[in-house]
This record gives sequence, structure tokens and C-alpha cells, in this order.
Amino acid sequence: IDASRHDGLVFRAVVRFQDMHNRLQAGEYMIEPNMSMADLADLFISGKVLLKKITIPEGLTSFEIVQLINDSDLFAGEALTDIPEEGFLLPETYSFHSGETREDLIRWMQRDMREALDELWPKRAENLPIQSKEELLTLASIIEKETSVPEERKRVAGVFVNRLRKGMLLQTDPTVIYAITQGEHDNDGMGPLGRKIYKKDLKIDSPYNTYRYKGLPPGPIANPGYASIEAALHPEEHDYIYFVATVDGGHKFAKTLTEHNRNVAEWRKSR
Repeated sequence: IDASRHDGLVFRAVVRFQDMHNRLQAGEYMIEPNMSMADLADLFISGKVLLKKITIPEGLTSFEIVQLINDSDLFAGEALTDIPEEGFLLPETYSFHSGETREDLIRWMQRDMREALDELWPKRAENLPIQSKEELLTLASIIEKETSVPEERKRVAGVFVNRLRKGMLLQTDPTVIYAITQGEHDNDGMGPLGRKIYKKDLKIDSPYNTYRYKGLPPGPIANPGYASIEAALHPEEHDYIYFVATVDGGHKFAKTLTEHNRNVAEWRKSR
């Protein structure tokens, strides 16, 4: 007799004899060695199914998120073909059951972003130079791309808010990169351009090029995380209007152009 078929018959007999068959819950379960038929029945009744998880990092473009999800074998169904609207997917670790699709995950990310905006927008600081949730996401996406240091987010946000209030160009490299790529590029470990930014890139005629056009670009340049959205809504109050990267991954801030030029010279020397 086939053992697996025999075990199946025994299991069905046990659950029917104990009137459990109407309480079994479908799903994917962790079966421990030496579990009895009664143990299995209790497990299937409990509904403690295995959850799968996927982490979507902050600061990816919608194109990059679609690539990441399509490359995952955790989902059922076909690969995604449409690119969702930029900036409106909330990066997070998502747990889900077996059989969920990639389209389901996109819907959850859009739902969670809407809920985050509905929660945070009414609590924003007063007199911010942003007028809508889309402008909020645009600013938050720039903050997300400019710093990966959590404690710097609100200070970086303060720099951009100060520049917006003064009518200054934002002059932020990530917007230039987005102007060139529109967020679509290969994740080959070489960065979105596959090279450094050249001076000629700063002259590109695009509304996303904040070296040429004042104010915020026309939309988000990536999908910001919750912390960057909070930073955009509650920027640090200070007089800094410049910053430059440091070799340790942070930034050095300045209130005057003279001070900023000195920081840039130090940065070039350290390189």
C-alpha cells in the first residue's frame, strides 16, 4: 500500500470521526516531525498558516520596485507589466499568504501610502512651502534620495524648505538623475547612471532639473519611506541653506556660500 495514500486516508478518517472536517482552514503550514494525526488536525484548524515576507527598501523608483517584485518567486500569477505612479507606493516589509499576487502587493503599497498621507498631512508644521500631498511626496522623495542617515533627514528637509522659502534653486543631484533616467534603469550595482554626474548633466532642460528650474520638480523622483515623509512635514528649523556629502556617508551643513565652498574644498581634498 502507498504510505502517503494510506496516511491521507487515516487523516481523513480521524477528522471526520471527530467532526473536524468543516473547521479545517486551507493554507501553507509548518509540519513538525513526528506530529500525530490529531496534532495535524489541530494545526489545520488553528489557521496558523505560514506567512511570506518581502521588504521594499525606501527610495526606490516605481520601476525599480516592479523589477524587485517581478524577480521574486514568492508570488502567484504573472509578472507586472505596468509601472505604478511614482512616489505613491509605501516602502515597507509586507507579510502575505501563499497564493497572493504581485498586483495584490502593489495595491497594499498604494493603500498604505494613502493611509500614511491621511494620517500625517493634517499634523504638518505651519507655513510649509508645500501645498498638497503630491508636493509633500515630491519633497520627501528628494530627502530620501539625499541622505541615508536617519538623524539627518529633518536637517536636510530644513535646508530644502529654507531654499524654497527664499526662492533659491534646490540644486539637488537626484533630481538631475531622474531627469535623465525617468526612474528607469538597470540595478547593476553601478548606480542609476552607471557613472558619476557630469557638469553637462546639470544643464539638461527638464522640469526635474533643479539646477535650472526653481521650486519643486513636477512630481516625486522615488518612493519615500514614512520617516522621510515625517521629515518633510516637520523639518528642523535652522539657517542652513547648503550641504555637501562627507566621506562617512553624512553631510556637512553651511549657512553661507563662503562656508559651503570651504566644506566643498575639504570634501575634494578628502577624496
